[in-house]
Amino acid sequence: MRILVVNPNTTASMTATIEAAARRAAAGTTVIEAVTSSMGPASIEGYYDEALAVPGLLEEIARGEEADADAAIIACFDDTGLDAARAMAGIPVIGICEAALSLAAFIAQRFTVVTTTERSRVPVEGLVARYGMGLRARVRAADIPVLSLEDPASNAAAKLRAEIVRALEDDRAEAIVLGCAGMADLAAELQGEFGVPVVDGVGAAVKQAEALVTLGLTTGKRGAYAFPARKAYTGALAGFAPSKAVA
Repeated sequence: MRILVVNPNTTASMTATIEAAARRAAAGTTVIEAVTSSMGPASIEGYYDEALAVPGLLEEIARGEEADADAAIIACFDDTGLDAARAMAGIPVIGICEAALSLAAFIAQRFTVVTTTERSRVPVEGLVARYGMGLRARVRAADIPVLSLEDPASNAAAKLRAEIVRALEDDRAEAIVLGCAGMADLAAELQGEFGVPVVDGVGAAVKQAEALVTLGLTTGKRGAYAFPARKAYTGALAGFAPSKAVA
């Protein structure tokens, strides 16, 4: 099977980190195609960045579906554009936040999501509530700008570790969820260091995408995720006008 992994920000080096994590998780017969959005913000930190990242994300998913991808993954912990992508696409689309939370729920009664900044913490808390995990999961911000994860001089790794310590002590967390795709390469190291399960959303999404494809399941097209109705779009968004048939 072919799984498309879309980094909805425009930082190619972060896509490389995401791609490596996806390949580590994938089965030997799964082909991972990781792509970087061609337009939008360099990182996604808060509602404004998220909104302006959606067109580029949808464009990449549409291209991947045309190229016969069997499933798509949105590699941003905000689950950027997830509902829109599911409505647009005829293949399964997985968000790494939803994937990580559901996987963590299999292995821990209480767990903590450690994300980047306070601006990002609030949207993630909203997703935790939406996905029904509000009584089981807490969200913490480690005061790490997303792009600093790629800068060895930024002290980002130390800040992340310090926040994990607080989660284990203060929250009594039984597992940790890494709340940014750019942290994906740290999961195994942190798990060994702290002795608790550490869930990376990229790997979790890959395994769930593989399961959906293997079971022959895709997004239901009745109701909320029905293909968008055909209509004209104008201006810079003219190319996004829906074209698929509506049941």
